Amino acid sequence: MTRFDYDLFVIGAGSGGIRASRISRHLGAKVGIAESYRIGGTCVIRGCIPKKLLAYAAHYAEDFEDARGYGWSVEGASFSWPALIASKNREIARLSKVYTDGFARTGIDVIEDTAKLADAHTVAIGGRRVTAQNILVATGGGPVKPAIPGIEHAITSNEAFELPELPKRILIVGGGYVAVEFAGIFNGLGSEVTLSYRGEQILRGFDDDVRRHLHDEMGKKGVRILLQSSMSGIARRDGGTLEASVSGKALACDAVMFATGRMPNTARLGLKESGVKLDGAGGVVVDRFCRSSVANIYAAGDVTHRIALTPVAIREGGAVALTLFGGVETPVDLDDVPSAVFSQPPVGTVGLTEAKAIEKLGKVDIYKTTFRPLRHTLSGRDERTLMKLVVDAATQRVVGAHMVGADAPEIIQAIAIAVKAGLTKAQFDATVGIHPTAAEEFVTLREKQGERGK
Repeated sequence: MTRFDYDLFVIGAGSGGIRASRISRHLGAKVGIAESYRIGGTCVIRGCIPKKLLAYAAHYAEDFEDARGYGWSVEGASFSWPALIASKNREIARLSKVYTDGFARTGIDVIEDTAKLADAHTVAIGGRRVTAQNILVATGGGPVKPAIPGIEHAITSNEAFELPELPKRILIVGGGYVAVEFAGIFNGLGSEVTLSYRGEQILRGFDDDVRRHLHDEMGKKGVRILLQSSMSGIARRDGGTLEASVSGKALACDAVMFATGRMPNTARLGLKESGVKLDGAGGVVVDRFCRSSVANIYAAGDVTHRIALTPVAIREGGAVALTLFGGVETPVDLDDVPSAVFSQPPVGTVGLTEAKAIEKLGKVDIYKTTFRPLRHTLSGRDERTLMKLVVDAATQRVVGAHMVGADAPEIIQAIAIAVKAGLTKAQFDATVGIHPTAAEEFVTLREKQGERGK
């Protein structure tokens, strides 16, 4: 019987890799993990957590303004970008250390170096090799930049978290969640923000009402959005400023950030050479148990090029551990996964969009409302909330819920339980609301906007 150094070796100490290693160790497996950057992965180091901290910071500008309507006088408020980044860095370092200390307490071996598969059971790390009965690839993904003239002058979300100073004018290229989130962050902190997107509307793949509503709200807040526009080059001018060519016109700015997509981190990992099948984008092809084309090699998280969300990576990592060491093969259910966009205002969504529901179900009933939040009746702010339910006309099951407005991610997380459970519109209607809240609108929507579909 072949003896291995580890029962499980994990490449990548991000959300999925950490969860898989910890549960596997708890179930009695001997576990090792390799990380080439910092313990914690994208979410903790340069993703979800620092992004939301910056989003919190960006919202204070409006909070100070809104306070006047409630009798508060806030004079002399000022903002320091270096102070914010220093505070953010301290918290990220603390979180990373929590994970590092957790590995030490539970007996998981950590190797901080670049790992590569030598074969299906061997991992080369620096100048050493280790063997494992099972290997989990959890290396995540990273932002990509196009090959255009002057691209070396552009940054991505990675560098945005470490800028030495706040840019006075920034051009953000892209229309997905990263682009609109950073547009809200920089705009809220005082930058002049232009967002350039080649598509017809921001947030492709989200419900069309959500897309239009967020576009309008961002515009009210001062973000300039250029749709169906293209970037062809960047040049540095005298004085250090940049000039971007956007749809043939010159745009002066102090920073250009590309948020045009992320790709799986699989280059130079030795996956193809070890027989692991990759998709066209370089993602590891896996089955519902996160198993690759090589029976003992698994993959979890963004590296699979499926749903690039931290909770999905965590769920997948946990499922791999249970499959290998828990005595039961555990599939991952990726239906009705809720998600959020921490834009200004934020978005929360779960289930099918109206268009996808019509495509899948035929006829749907739509319930929708927009309203001015109670808070802004005194603040005077021109901001409206959108809430929408998509209902299967045949079964009356609520198959989609969408919201744009304050606390949308918090509210949709609870609504997601109902959607996942297959509750009907009548069951939503039978639920007593909490007043006065925005969330109560989801159980008081009575007026059908009409039946849509085939």
